[in-house]
Amino acid sequence: MNQILTGKFIAQKRKEKNLTQEQLAEKIGVSNKTVSKWETGKCMPDYSVIELLCKELNTTLPELMNGEEDEKSIHTYDNEQIVEMLKEIQDLKRSKSLFIGFVLIIMGVVMIVLSQVFRDTSIQNFLSGFLLGLSIAEFLAGLFFLARFVARKE
Repeated sequence: MNQILTGKFIAQKRKEKNLTQEQLAEKIGVSNKTVSKWETGKCMPDYSVIELLCKELNTTLPELMNGEEDEKSIHTYDNEQIVEMLKEIQDLKRSKSLFIGFVLIIMGVVMIVLSQVFRDTSIQNFLSGFLLGLSIAEFLAGLFFLARFVARKE
């Protein structure tokens, strides 16, 4: 599955139907910027709209994912199975973001505690400050990952 090939295929099928990006976007309930991102290969269609996209472009899901029409190919998966697999992949990506966010927050808290332990000499003060700065960065990165998780969930 190549995002750029898939994007070019979406653009080709859209043009064959004489649709603008805006018209296609309106038919499937997304923004024209989203369609543009698909066509440039910056992202893939979400599993929630992929079946409707295939219907509007008169193509099959395997053809869309491969980025080319292939009448000879034998498709071992039906559309429902492929959509379910795409949904599971996106759920795994969300879970990964959630896990990374929690790990970074926990590491940030541990670093804050360690920074308070090293505070007696000048070298230890330097190390304490470094650990404190690192902990704040990790904590903020963790919050960022959690915010991305929540934003994707909605």
